[in-house]
Amino acid sequence: MNIAFFLLPKHEVVCASNQSTLRQTLERMEYHRYTSVPIINDEGEYVGTVTEGDLLWHMKNSNGEITFETASHFLLSEVSLNKQIKAVRIDSNMEDLVKLAKVQNFVPVVDDRQRFIGIVRRSQIIEYCEQFMTKAMDA
Repeated sequence: MNIAFFLLPKHEVVCASNQSTLRQTLERMEYHRYTSVPIINDEGEYVGTVTEGDLLWHMKNSNGEITFETASHFLLSEVSLNKQIKAVRIDSNMEDLVKLAKVQNFVPVVDDRQRFIGIVRRSQIIEYCEQFMTKAMDA
């Protein structure tokens, strides 16, 4: 099975630019009700995934310098990412995808130039495996 079969394309994925402010990122995550979003740089490359925890810890460790009111003065690129959400290349095999999906809610997908092209959600992989198992049990 090809990874592209599961791909949610970039234009349908809620992302943040590494030049977004903390406030923009928080508001985008709140609006879409996501706990994490991929970060893309100006060249379209995947640079990591920011979580609510990353943002909260960054604000907490700012010694009161960053509040929600002042969060529009600080860039997402200044935030340390505590989890390394790994990406796969579009030509990777399903085994690589499944290994990452075991420990990540979604798997970012990049092309051969490291450009972000979308994500694969863990739920899609589970649904595929469920269908595969059901067919095997019926046979």
